[in-house]
Amino acid sequence: MNRRLLLLSLGVVASSTIGCAVTGTPFEKISSSPGNAVIYVYRPYSYGSSALRPAVTCGEDTARIGPGGYHAFIVPAGQKVDCTMTTDKTDDVEFDTERRSYYVREELGWGWLTGVPHLNPVDTDKAQSEIQQCKLE
Repeated sequence: MNRRLLLLSLGVVASSTIGCAVTGTPFEKISSSPGNAVIYVYRPYSYGSSALRPAVTCGEDTARIGPGGYHAFIVPAGQKVDCTMTTDKTDDVEFDTERRSYYVREELGWGWLTGVPHLNPVDTDKAQSEIQQCKLE
């Protein structure tokens, strides 16, 4: 009987810590320096696949974004910049950057062994409402 109670308690503790969202500072738009663009990659909170934090690379910078988090990639304007996310599969999106802000929603679909990555460019109006719920990773 005690063994069952112990296993149940461990299961509850493990499942409650796996789904934790990012706990950084709330979203704040940054101003880019002259000659640069900003690519905000954000991941709206979702309990599904919340234990996964695959690396996202934009230009030469890499970040791992948890559920409910975002990262601002500062990249040179006037160049092609590739953003890539990889698990056992890879997804990428390419930008011909100008001196402005870009928004990309990170999503993880269901796969056989791990989440299937999706990087979806989002228009500024829609992104503004979604990214307000996210915190700095």
